[in-house]
Amino acid sequence: MPEDWVRIFDTTLRDGEQSAGVNLNTAEKIQIAHQLAKLRVDVIEAGFPAASPGDMEAVSTIAREVRGPIIAGLARTRSGDIEAAASAVSLAAKPRIHTFIATSPIHMEHKLKMTPEQVLEEVRRGVAQARSLVPDVEFSAEDASRSDVDFLVKVFSLAIECGATTLNIPDTVGYAAPEEFGRFVKAILDGVKAPREVIWSVHCHNDLGLAVANSLEAVRAGVRQVECTVNGLGERAGNASMEEVAMALRTRPDRYGVSSRLETPRLYATSKLVSRLTGVLVPPNKAIVGENAFAHEAGIHQHGMLCNRATYEIMKPEDVGSPGTALVLGKHSGRHAFLKRLDSLGFELDDAQKEKAFLLFKELCDRKKTVSDGDIEALVVDEVLVVVPERRFELKEYSVQVAGRGRASASITLRDGTKEVTDAAAGNGPVDASYSTIRRLVGICPELSSYRIQATSERSDAMGEAVITLRLNGLKAQGRGASTDVIESSIKAYVNAVNRLYALAAAKGETLNGENAG
Repeated sequence: MPEDWVRIFDTTLRDGEQSAGVNLNTAEKIQIAHQLAKLRVDVIEAGFPAASPGDMEAVSTIAREVRGPIIAGLARTRSGDIEAAASAVSLAAKPRIHTFIATSPIHMEHKLKMTPEQVLEEVRRGVAQARSLVPDVEFSAEDASRSDVDFLVKVFSLAIECGATTLNIPDTVGYAAPEEFGRFVKAILDGVKAPREVIWSVHCHNDLGLAVANSLEAVRAGVRQVECTVNGLGERAGNASMEEVAMALRTRPDRYGVSSRLETPRLYATSKLVSRLTGVLVPPNKAIVGENAFAHEAGIHQHGMLCNRATYEIMKPEDVGSPGTALVLGKHSGRHAFLKRLDSLGFELDDAQKEKAFLLFKELCDRKKTVSDGDIEALVVDEVLVVVPERRFELKEYSVQVAGRGRASASITLRDGTKEVTDAAAGNGPVDASYSTIRRLVGICPELSSYRIQATSERSDAMGEAVITLRLNGLKAQGRGASTDVIESSIKAYVNAVNRLYALAAAKGETLNGENAG
C-alpha cells in the first residue's frame, strides 16, 4: 500500500455501540454504515456476529447492502466465533474477519487462564481457520500495550505465517503514553520485520485522554491503519476520535507526512447522525465537530477573524462540513431542496422513506414558520426510521390536564395491532401522569432509568426531542420522540422504548406481559 496513506478503520458500530446506554437496531446501524461509506472510511467493523442474533443480522445486512469499504466482523480466536464472522461477512464485496486474543500477562493469567504457549497455539489455529474462510484477516493482540515486546514479536510473526494480512497493536485499557507508545510500536515493527504488504494497525482507548495522541504517535512510528470511532464513542472513556485523527493528519502534514482518504466535509454530518441515533450528545467544546469548535466570542479573537480567518482558525469550517450560511427551509420549500438537505444531513433513505419524511416536513411547516436542521433530524430519526416490526403500540390520541401543586391527569389512546385501547391515570406532573397511563395500557411496569429533553434548535418554536431509557427484567431499551409539544414528545419516547423492550424480549424468546420490574 502507499506509504503516505493511512487507512481509517471505523468501529463505531462495534466498539462504539458498546458505550454504556447505546443500543442501536439494524435499521439505525444501516444508516450509519451508509454514511461511513459516503465518508469513504476504508474499513467498517460492523459488529461482533457471535455476540447475539441481532449483531449477526446487522453485520450480514451491512455486508449485503453497503459497498465501498471493507466490511469486517469481529471474532475471538474460537472456532465458533470465526465461523459466525465468516458467515456474516460472506456477502460483502470486500469481507474481513478480525480475530483477537489477549497477550498481556494479567489477561493470560486471570482472564484466559492460559500459558503463553497455549496462546500461541490458539493464534495459530484461529488465524489459519480465518484465512481458510476469507482472504483478508486481521489479527489483534488484546492489551498489547501491557504485553512483553518479545512475546508480541513471536505472536505477530506467527499470525503472519498463518495468513494474517493486518496486524493490530491495541492499547485496550488506555494505559500508554504517546512517546512511550511510539517507541513500543517501533520496537514491534522492527522485531517482526513483516512483508511490505502486511498492514500495521493501532486501536487506542481514551482512559487517560490520550487515544488520539497515541494513535498519531503510532502513525509516526510506521503504522498505516488507525482504528477509531465517530465522536470517540466506545467502551469506558471511548476510543480515538475519527474526526480528530483525520483532521490532525490533514492539518499537520509537516509532522505526519501522511493523509487519509476521508471526505472530511462529511465529518460534521456524520457526527450529528451518530449522536442522534445513539442518543449520546456531542459536547459543545468537542474538537472538530462540537458546536463551539469554530465559534469566536472574545473581542480580540473576533477582531483577528475579521482581519484574517487564519489568525484563530487552523481549519476552515467547510473542511469538516460545519454549517456556515444555509438555505432556510419552510412551507414554501420544495421537494428538491428538502431532499438535498436530507442528503447533506447524512441520511440514506429509500423512496418510501423520503416521501414520508417530506410529508412530515410539510405537516411541521404548518405548525412553525421555519424548520431547522435539528427539526428535520428529529423527524427522520423518531418517525421515519422507526422499524415497523418494533411498533407494536402506536400513539393515537392524548389529553393532559394539570391541576394545582403539580398534580396532573392524562388520558391516552394507543393502537395495539388492530384495536385501540384507552386509559387514564394521575401523576406528579403531566409527564409522570402520562407514563403511569401508558404502563396501565401496556401491562408492564419498566423502570425509567434516564429521561432527557432538549430543543432541536435555539428558536422559541423549536421542537422538543425526548430521549429516555427503560429497564425491565435485564433488558434495556432507549426511546426517542419529537414534537413541538414537549409532553407529546415525552409520550412518544416512552411508547418507542416500550416497543423496543417487546422487540428485545421477542428476540430472546421471552415475554413481558404480566412481568413487573417495580
